[in-house]
Amino acid sequence: MTSTDVRITNISQSCFYDIHSLRQICSSLNDGMAGSMASLLVSSRLSYVNSVLYGMSLKNIYRLQQIQHSLARVVTHRRSYPLSSATALLKQFHWLPVEWHIWFKLATMTFKALHWPPTYLTDQLQYCQPTRSLHSSGSQQLVRPQHNVSFGSRAFRICAAHIWNSLPTNICEVQSVLSFRRHLRTH
Repeated sequence: MTSTDVRITNISQSCFYDIHSLRQICSSLNDGMAGSMASLLVSSRLSYVNSVLYGMSLKNIYRLQQIQHSLARVVTHRRSYPLSSATALLKQFHWLPVEWHIWFKLATMTFKALHWPPTYLTDQLQYCQPTRSLHSSGSQQLVRPQHNVSFGSRAFRICAAHIWNSLPTNICEVQSVLSFRRHLRTH
């Protein structure tokens, strides 16, 4: 079992414990309050240390996605539902699927690091100097540092450059965080 598998197992156990606790009190909460409690208890854990979760196996993404679906079922007071309606429930709560959420959080952190750099993120991106590339003459691309091990691809400075370079130019050129997040969500 890899360290990522162990981390996902620990996240799963603690999330399902909280989901079980939420199920006990959910009947006395309205839908808005239940959604807020779900975000506070579980969704925050799913988005914790996204750069470590970036690039993990589909098996582990599926395990985290099951947590999110279970949470949506508890909040909507449903015992089970077909897989097709799981996506509808996520849209109802404005929750991104786990894999997209990881990309979304890392892209937002990269945007903030490039525009209003906090020192701990600036230190991570100091090797990634914006350059002009021929295929996208107006956009700022980040140079991806070399790495030797597969776990190295999960380092913030590497995954941030990969995600940033994969975004369309019109999203990268936005100047405010709110506008960037809105464009990124619809992308």
